[in-house]
Amino acid sequence: MKIDNNMKTDSVRMLLVALLTLVSISCHAGKKTTILVVGDSLSSGYGLQSGEVWVDLLAQDLNRRGMDIEFVNDSISGDTTAGGAVRLSSALQRIQPEWVIIELGGNDGLRGSSLLAMQQNLLKMVKLSLDQGASPILLGMKLPPNYGKKYTEGFEQVYQQVAEKTGAPLLPLFIEGIEGNLELFQADGIHPNAEAQLIIKENVRQFLSKLL
Repeated sequence: MKIDNNMKTDSVRMLLVALLTLVSISCHAGKKTTILVVGDSLSSGYGLQSGEVWVDLLAQDLNRRGMDIEFVNDSISGDTTAGGAVRLSSALQRIQPEWVIIELGGNDGLRGSSLLAMQQNLLKMVKLSLDQGASPILLGMKLPPNYGKKYTEGFEQVYQQVAEKTGAPLLPLFIEGIEGNLELFQADGIHPNAEAQLIIKENVRQFLSKLL
């Protein structure tokens, strides 16, 4: 069989395409995914030992499952959506994550802050993330009933409205399964203990795994 120059050229071209495809797949497979967590005391590990907070437990869990993921925990106890909105821009530029988990709003609610301001702050954080090329994720919270039906329902609706307006995935209550159980909280009755972190970790893992 006679092989002309065109056939040789096509063969070389096909070989180059195949090699480039393999290189691309190899590079993609070896790329570590960085997830930035911007939260408050529920994510910073308030009152816990090093490595006990759900963020650390989740990182260990996902990596054991073969997912090459690095979590950067930029959570600060007592932080609000206003504080997160101010500091997120520099964190995004510094860390350049692929994903941003936004776990803020609880302190806004406990302080009875403006729900409109809370919504605007969360919208700003989502937009900042998207503008930086990162995918934002919202972790929602609920307030105790003593804050009144109107305010507590409005508080929950803020997360839903932000998710609807931006398309950001929302886990409505990321501490689901521990609320109301004092055995899963520290002595202050506010912050989840080490045992509760395992439940929170699993809540977020199941939600995050669907997205990743």
